[in-house]
Amino acid sequence: MTRRALIFWVTGVLAYFVAVFHRQSLGVASLEAAARLDLGASGLATLAMLQLLVYAVMQIPVGVLVDRLGSKRMLVIGALVMSCGQVVFAFADDLLLGLAARMLVGAGDAMTFISVIRLVNLSFPPRRNPVMVQLTGLIGQFGAIASTVPIIGSLHAYGWTPTFLAAAALGLVATVLVAAVLRDGRPSAVHRAPGLKAAWMQPGTRLGMWTHAATQCSAAAFMLLWGYPYLVQGQGLAPATAGVLLSTLTVVGMICGPILGYLAGRFPLRRSWLVLGITGATALVWTAVLLWPGRAPLWLLVALIVVLASNGPGSMIGFDYARTFNPAGRIGAATGIVNGGGFLASMSVIALVGVAMDLTGDYHWAMAVQYPVWLLGAVQVLRYRAKARRLLAQLDEGLGEVGGAQQGALRAQPVD
Repeated sequence: MTRRALIFWVTGVLAYFVAVFHRQSLGVASLEAAARLDLGASGLATLAMLQLLVYAVMQIPVGVLVDRLGSKRMLVIGALVMSCGQVVFAFADDLLLGLAARMLVGAGDAMTFISVIRLVNLSFPPRRNPVMVQLTGLIGQFGAIASTVPIIGSLHAYGWTPTFLAAAALGLVATVLVAAVLRDGRPSAVHRAPGLKAAWMQPGTRLGMWTHAATQCSAAAFMLLWGYPYLVQGQGLAPATAGVLLSTLTVVGMICGPILGYLAGRFPLRRSWLVLGITGATALVWTAVLLWPGRAPLWLLVALIVVLASNGPGSMIGFDYARTFNPAGRIGAATGIVNGGGFLASMSVIALVGVAMDLTGDYHWAMAVQYPVWLLGAVQVLRYRAKARRLLAQLDEGLGEVGGAQQGALRAQPVD
């Protein structure tokens, strides 16, 4: 690990911190947004869903662009676009302006994480990649902490417009930092070569995509929109207590991240079992909460927070699949596919919860829409794990289901 690589990584992680701050800012301001913009549950879900839809749809084109243009340009553009979105949101007083603002936030956010993951993949040796990716997610999640209790306090103390103007200013700071510190080498010919189709045809890429979808969707929907209203309105907690629980989710996730990163690097042939275990545990604890008569006790809600905390770090395993099955020239495209799949699943859960809330007015029924998404994700992980194993058996690599986390990226022919 060179000093130069470490400085660039730290800069990229700080930019990701700000992106997560912007991304999560709606979740803790959801009740205020509903009152300011005169929205019901479906309208509120539309704000978050459209932000995620823009994010997810842009993942693949952004992945191709970051392979061609480099990480620095994409990070600068992303930070500027998110700042513009927060300025619009600060002055929004109807649904149309609110939608435009969250679309800008989603667009800028889409450019950030892929760019930072590219820095990690090109700057650090394969053996260290799983841990470095987890550390990237871990440190970036401080942005989620900065968007919970502080934003709640700022909204109550200073109001809507000053709070989101301050958020926009934070984005400008990130822009200046990236522009001043980060340096990108000129993309090589291999980086300019089209790799989207080849990345998609790799079963390991799709294994990573479904890994990300199955593990991320519940915690993302909880943090981005529905967690705070669910805890306050559905479970009767005080706003401050709900904010502490959301912050706890992030903190526990930071503890889970390095542990899962170590396990993924140390036991590469068992990564899919980690994914399936996290998905199953999440469904199990949600079942206990939803079946509890009346309001769930605080200890059970804490258990829910703890298991949800493993979702984000678990989803990072998907990027390790993308790395081990793709060469450097298409790592951005492969990462975009993986990330896009996860956020499409999250967007689907957010939308379905909103529709169910409008139809039933009951959080218990609304949160139950997650079960089909978990089931589909688990089935697809098993399916593409089998395809990846067959591919590697044909190549006589003898490296198990993922081609070995210690090896360079596979350059195998894709299979259907």
